[in-house]
Amino acid sequence: MQIINHNKMRQVISLSFPENIARDAKTLSRKRGYLSISKYIQNLVEMDKDIISEQTLIKSIQQSRKEYKESKTTVAKSMADLL
Repeated sequence: MQIINHNKMRQVISLSFPENIARDAKTLSRKRGYLSISKYIQNLVEMDKDIISEQTLIKSIQQSRKEYKESKTTVAKSMADLL
């Protein structure tokens, strides 16, 4: 049995935005169904963790091109061939 502690310590962070950004944040947080701007920003930070950097993407493309030129790629007839 796994016990998960949902009582994580919270830290208050004060953010300052230009008026138009603050207005957009309020509008978007409501539009997306968040109960608060804080929850909306928490979600944005979590989503950002999954975004790869441009540099990482470029390195991946370069590596793929190198493997292709060296015939280290596989030709698949279907998605099942890849799995």
